[in-house]
Amino acid sequence: MRPDDLLHPRPEGLYCPPGDFFIDPVRPVERALITHGHADHARSGHAHVMATRETLDIMAIRYGADFAGATQEAVIGETVTVGGVTVRFHPAGHVLGSAQIAVEKEGLRIVASGDYKTRRDPTCARFEPVACDVFITEATFALPVFRHPEPADEIDRLLRSLDQFPERAHLVGAYSLGKAQRVIKLLRERGYEKTIYIHGALKKLCDYYETRGFVLGPLAPATVETGKKGDFAGALVVGPPSAFADKWARRFPDPVACFASGWMRVRQRARQRGVELPLILSDHADWDELTEAIATIEPEEVWVTHGREEALVRWCELRGVTARPLNLVGYEDEAE
Repeated sequence: MRPDDLLHPRPEGLYCPPGDFFIDPVRPVERALITHGHADHARSGHAHVMATRETLDIMAIRYGADFAGATQEAVIGETVTVGGVTVRFHPAGHVLGSAQIAVEKEGLRIVASGDYKTRRDPTCARFEPVACDVFITEATFALPVFRHPEPADEIDRLLRSLDQFPERAHLVGAYSLGKAQRVIKLLRERGYEKTIYIHGALKKLCDYYETRGFVLGPLAPATVETGKKGDFAGALVVGPPSAFADKWARRFPDPVACFASGWMRVRQRARQRGVELPLILSDHADWDELTEAIATIEPEEVWVTHGREEALVRWCELRGVTARPLNLVGYEDEAE
């Protein structure tokens, strides 16, 4: 069996003909296997969805209980058969519930990474390298310029700013699934025990993380209407990036605009967003993580998708690894 016979791109997404299913399809299909709960990978309207328990729960929180016709829980590391194809989910280290999906038939194994990072994250299981013939990797930050600093160092920069400007509120823009909870958990690990104020859009997901055993400490609504503007002096507020572009953000006392994203490595992006304190904190692998993952897995082929594909393809070719871009459409950076 050739790799393209087992998985290949179609307008709906990656398709497995012998199993008759798609991985992270971008439009409704009969059977979808979902790597994680971010909106560009997990869409509603499929007839049947297979995903980890956490991803199914997250999709229900975001889209409602009837987000799919039927669902099936995929247990990490457990082998199931779908239409004669062996399928197994492995940790991806991206966000809670995220998984790589390994598909295998007639001795050929392909692993679709979905989104991933290899460094430790206190809010999800760590990435697991899986031996395979073909590794399908994301390439969000697949340029040598993207080398993310240690997360603890970025959180320490935020804490120093809080100490330096006790009269100002610090508003941290963080994607609502994964990034916001990770920022909160990292703050707790660095000894920040005060109440953290959160935008209402984060509450359901933060509550869900708590039910899965991730203690986020004292959280409270970032609601200015109940008190005076000055009540938030010295406060730390976390919310989705979109919230900081509207009048909600202007209710806080002389706010320090922060943004937690791998894109904060690019100074122009920080300036365009009016970010005073850029925090380089990503849920995607940087250049070193991407190349180290490929070197560790040692696949015969690498397929590169949704990101800076050309540089990673070239890196593989220089090392004698067959590589090609998939050019899938419909996957975004999601304010990463």
